[in-house]
Amino acid sequence: MSWFVRKDKGILTPTEMKREAPDGLWYQCPNCKKVMHTREHKINAYTCVHCNYHEKIGSDAYFSILFDENAFTELDPNMTSGDPLKFTDTKSYPGRVKATMAKTGLKDAVRTAYGPMNGVTVTIACMDFNFIGGSMGSVVGEKIARAVDHAIQSRTPFLMISRSGGARMMEAGYSLMQMAKTSAKLALLAQAKLPYVSLLTDPTTGGVTASYAMLGDFNIAEPGALIGFAGPRVIRETIGKDLPKDFQSAEFVLEHGFLDFIVDRKDLKDKLSSLFTMLA
Repeated sequence: MSWFVRKDKGILTPTEMKREAPDGLWYQCPNCKKVMHTREHKINAYTCVHCNYHEKIGSDAYFSILFDENAFTELDPNMTSGDPLKFTDTKSYPGRVKATMAKTGLKDAVRTAYGPMNGVTVTIACMDFNFIGGSMGSVVGEKIARAVDHAIQSRTPFLMISRSGGARMMEAGYSLMQMAKTSAKLALLAQAKLPYVSLLTDPTTGGVTASYAMLGDFNIAEPGALIGFAGPRVIRETIGKDLPKDFQSAEFVLEHGFLDFIVDRKDLKDKLSSLFTMLA
């Protein structure tokens, strides 16, 4: 016979005493579906502690991971897009930009900054996919160009973190011109004999892949990142053939010689600082 007998059945906690778990306390991995504490996920550099899935993150997270004690100076923080073509689709381009700024707290799809990384001063440009799909417009090109200028003037290595759907259609030719503009600036960086490392994250596509993302002295990527120019569906319909398994994954691109190595985000800071020290 049990030593404990419940006299009352059911849950008797008064409604006013019930407490819901706060939002954002737990993180469920979209890959393995397992749950972990959000704090644990953040400490693990926003990667799954069970399957090592690399969650998509933005400039705030990358800066906190890479810069020592998250100490950095941002470059051109208030630069915003104009509307040279008076473009309108379902809404006006200025209206779309303002709505995205209010939603994300960002001014455009890239942030640039410089600061110490394991004691090595580095200039970093990091793209934010949440701002109109990380699309490359005139502001993105100009901020990257100015960041390269800063790297040359301050004699610091340059790191580009790409995450983009490609060119920004609302700026048409102005957007495409940024491919040549940024490539020319990187040529000046090479002439100054300063190292340039390009980190490709999930996804890196379109005009970004066709320009500065693949021009690094070292082109590296995070595990599982989607890297390509056109999407798999477009390519499949164009060539009329089924594509290989894991086509356009970082591992596939590495195997075919377009990457130098793949780096786990938890090791990113140490590997980059070591690489920059060797190159310097």
